[in-house]
Amino acid sequence: MRALYAGSFDPPTLGHLDIVRRAAALAGDLVVGIGINPDREPLLGIGTRLELLQGLCADLDDVSVRAYEGATVHFAEEVDATVLVRGIRGPEDWPHESALADANRHLGIETLLLPAAPSLVPCRGSLVRELHAAGLDVSPYVPPAVAEALAAS
Repeated sequence: MRALYAGSFDPPTLGHLDIVRRAAALAGDLVVGIGINPDREPLLGIGTRLELLQGLCADLDDVSVRAYEGATVHFAEEVDATVLVRGIRGPEDWPHESALADANRHLGIETLLLPAAPSLVPCRGSLVRELHAAGLDVSPYVPPAVAEALAAS
């Protein structure tokens, strides 16, 4: 089974990496898709996010990382994914994620919702962006390579 874990990964967090590792173990073949949203100004450029995630996933044999534009379901078709993977942090994520899973099912692809590890529930990209903007320490939420990239940005 090939799965697709798609997101902006802006920036990649420890929570993202936990989902990558767990999804790869379940699927056997995982594509991490970095979506490009031309209407949003990212904290880290697409090239940086791609390089970071490729490095962070280098030890995982059946994981590849690619950037894409457009609809996630179209990218899933392009990479022959049979399931989408989504991380869910808690009950507050359920309404959005279940609606998205239902929409994806109607578009022809199932969604696997993986709950976040309890210790990683606070790992949100938005929190990391806020901390970084305020000049605060992001290291509890991101891998060292990401913290370094943020410090350099």
